[in-house]
Amino acid sequence: MQSGCCIRGLWILNNQDFVIFSRKFPVVERRWRVACEKESDDNFKYHLLPYDSELASAFADRKKREGSARGFGIRVSQSVKGSDSWVDDPITRHVISLHINKEEKGENHLLWPLILHIKGPYSILVLPLVEPHHLKSYSRMCNRSDCGSAIGADENLSSLLLDLPSITGAFIVAHTIGEIILGEAVEPEVVAASSPSVGGLLDSLTGSIGISGISARPKPVAAPVAASTASGTAVSGAVMSDAPKMGSRPLDKDVLRSFISSAMPFGTPLDLSYSNISAIKTTGFSSADMPPADRKQPAWKPYLYRGKQRILFTIHDTVHAAMYDRDEIPDCITISGQVNCRAELEGLPDVSFPLTGLDTARVQSLTFHPCAQVPEHGGDKQAITFSPPLGNFVLMHYQALCSVGPPIKGFYQLSMVSENEGAFLFKLSLMEGYKTPITIEFCAVTMPFPRRRVVSFDGTPSIGTVSNTDHSVEWKIITNTRSASGKSIEATFPGTVRFAPWQAQRMPSFGSAIGSVADEDSDLETESSSSMVNVEDQIMEKMSKDLQAVDLEDPFCWQAYNYAKVSFKMIGPSLSGMSIDPKSVSIFPAVKATVEISTQVTSGDYILWNTLGKCPVAATPEA
Repeated sequence: MQSGCCIRGLWILNNQDFVIFSRKFPVVERRWRVACEKESDDNFKYHLLPYDSELASAFADRKKREGSARGFGIRVSQSVKGSDSWVDDPITRHVISLHINKEEKGENHLLWPLILHIKGPYSILVLPLVEPHHLKSYSRMCNRSDCGSAIGADENLSSLLLDLPSITGAFIVAHTIGEIILGEAVEPEVVAASSPSVGGLLDSLTGSIGISGISARPKPVAAPVAASTASGTAVSGAVMSDAPKMGSRPLDKDVLRSFISSAMPFGTPLDLSYSNISAIKTTGFSSADMPPADRKQPAWKPYLYRGKQRILFTIHDTVHAAMYDRDEIPDCITISGQVNCRAELEGLPDVSFPLTGLDTARVQSLTFHPCAQVPEHGGDKQAITFSPPLGNFVLMHYQALCSVGPPIKGFYQLSMVSENEGAFLFKLSLMEGYKTPITIEFCAVTMPFPRRRVVSFDGTPSIGTVSNTDHSVEWKIITNTRSASGKSIEATFPGTVRFAPWQAQRMPSFGSAIGSVADEDSDLETESSSSMVNVEDQIMEKMSKDLQAVDLEDPFCWQAYNYAKVSFKMIGPSLSGMSIDPKSVSIFPAVKATVEISTQVTSGDYILWNTLGKCPVAATPEA
C-alpha cells in the first residue's frame, strides 16, 4: 500500500449511541479488500464495513465492557481477553477497536484502528486505512497473557502506532469534523492595533469595525467580524477572522457532506481548512488568480491577496496555575502560548524575522506551522522564515515558564459547618510586582459546586460584585480597566454558602463496572462511621460514596475536590517574554507593508485549591 492517510469510513454517534451521520469511501475500501485478499493467512478474511446499526450496537457493547465511552486503557481485574484494556496502554482510550457481530453469518470480527474523538454530545469515529499485518498485530496484543508494553518486546502498541502515519491524519480529520458540527471551526484571533496605521483615517475606521482596510480585491470575502471577549468588555483593537461560523444548532448534514466531499474526496484528506474550503466554494477562481510564473503556489494559499498590504502578529499567552497555599506542595505556574498571524500580502512573498524571548530558562518547547522554515536556534533569538497562508493562522505554539510572579495569588478556604452549609474565605493579591504598561482588564473567581444546588450565599467582598447560579458562586473582582492600571490590588471575600438538602444521585447503567474499579484504584479515603470525629468528615465521606461514576473519568477527579477557578484578561507585554520587533520583520520580494504587533494574556486552568480540603498534586523531579 502507499503511505499517507486514507479514510475507509467515519461515523458520528449521539449521546444515545445512535449513528446520526456516516460516510464510507468505496475507493479506499477496495484497496483494503485487495490487500486482504493477498494475505497468505487462511484465517484472515476480508469483511465488509458494518451497517450503522451494527456499529452502534458494538460501540454500546464496548461501553459496557470497558466501563465508559473512552475506556480505562489500563488492564484491571474486570478486563477480558480481546478488549482494548487488555492491551494495557492508555492510548486505547483514543484509538479503540470494536467487535462487529454479524448474527446472520455467525461471525465476529475486529474493526481497528478506530479514532475516537468526543466533542460535546457527539462521539466521532474515524477508520483510517492500515495494512492487514497491523490489524493482525493488534489482534495478537488483545489476546496475549502478559501485561503491559515492555520495552524491547517483539510487539507493543507504541511501536505499532509509530509505523502508522495514517493515525495522525485520522486524528486531524476527527478534530476538524468535531469543530464543524459544533460551529467552532473558526480561525485564530489576530488583533489589529487600535492606533491608525499608514493607511490613515480610513484604515483606522475600517479596522475599528473589524474590516481589514479597503483593498482592490481581497479574497476570500467572508465578512470578518469583531469578536467579543468572555468578559463582555471591548477588545483593544479589532479581531480579524475570515472563518464562517455555523453557530450553535443541530447537526447540519448538508454542510458536513459538502465539506467532506471537498476536503477529502475519495477518502484522501487534501485540505482540512474549513475557511479555505468555504472560500473556494463561495468565491471560485478567475484568471486573475494565477501565481507568478517563477513561484509554485502552496496548497495552504489557494487565493492570491490583492489590496493594501500589511502583516499582523498577535502573541497570545494562556496562563495555567495550581495554587495550593501549602508548605509541602509548591505552586505550579506555566504558560502555553501561540503566535497568530495574518499576512495581507500580494503574490507569494517570504516573511522573516527574529523571535526574541526564547531564553531556555523560560521557553520549554516550540512547534511551528508547516509553512515555516526554522533552523536550530541558540541563545535568546530564533530566526523564522515562512510563506504565509491565506487568512489567520497559528505560526507557532510554545510552552514556557512565567517570567514574573503569578498575576493572581492568594488562598481559598472552604469548610462545611453543617451538612448543607459551608463557610469560605478568599484572600487574594492581584498584579503584585506588576507595573505599567501591564494592566488587568477583567478578573473573576468562580466557586463551582457541580454536585450541590446553591440556595443562597451571604458575604460582602472588599471589592467587586457577587452573583450565584444553581451550581456556582461568581465573584467579579475587576470589570473596569481603569481601576486596575499600574497598581496591585488586595481583595478579600469571607462568607457562607447554603445548599439544598443532599440527595443521593443515581449511577449510570454502566456504573457498576466503574464503581468496582473505583473501589480498587480510587484515591478517595473511606472510614467507618464510628471513627468520625467531626461533621465535616461525615459530609465528605457521604459525598465520596455518592460520587457520580462519570466524574471518575477525569484522571485528576476535579469534581471530587473543592476548588475555585480564576478567569482574567490582561493587556500589555507577554508574561512569557515572547516579543517581535516590527522593525526587524523583512519581506522578500521587498514591498511596503505595515507591521502591527499585539499581545493578549488570558487565563487557562487557573485553580485555587481549597487549603482545608483534599487536593490532587503531581510529583515534580528535583532539580
